[in-house]
Amino acid sequence: MATTTTNITAEEYLRLPDSGQPTELVRGEVLTMNPPNSRHGQICSKIARLIGNYAEEHDLGHVVCNDSGVITGRDPDTVRGADIAFYSYEKVPRGPLPQGYLPVPPDLVIEVLSPNDRRSQLLAKVAEYLDAGVTAVCVLDDESRRAELYYQDKPTDTIEERESLEIPEILGEFTVSVGQFFQ
Repeated sequence: MATTTTNITAEEYLRLPDSGQPTELVRGEVLTMNPPNSRHGQICSKIARLIGNYAEEHDLGHVVCNDSGVITGRDPDTVRGADIAFYSYEKVPRGPLPQGYLPVPPDLVIEVLSPNDRRSQLLAKVAEYLDAGVTAVCVLDDESRRAELYYQDKPTDTIEERESLEIPEILGEFTVSVGQFFQ
């Protein structure tokens, strides 16, 4: 990963020209990353459809994807690109979302583990989301075909392929077998 050498803010990062390469802002430095592979995109698309359709049908909130920026730290600033994020209407009103980064953390972030991801880096990213106020972070692993659900003050919940993912405090009665995300 390439980095910049000058600390910038989230607002300055937002105004940077598109380099054509995925990036994140980490402690004021822009990190360049490789684009996700096709399988990663397929899984993210499936997640966005399943949760997005449910959220829309039940008038729950907004689902964003495509590495939409989430501010996880200030001074120095960090902006992470969430694979999928859910914002309840209690946090962000109905209607089109404003340009820029939202001033509140999402209720839920879902990250899809890529084959080249280092587990330690992913767990650090999960901790950043939780420390920023995200209620729950779900990590999906295509290789093991399971989900790990992280909360700030609860033990990690590992959900196997044939078991159901349920997050009632965020998504109400939404339930789906973990394996469905990988089909």
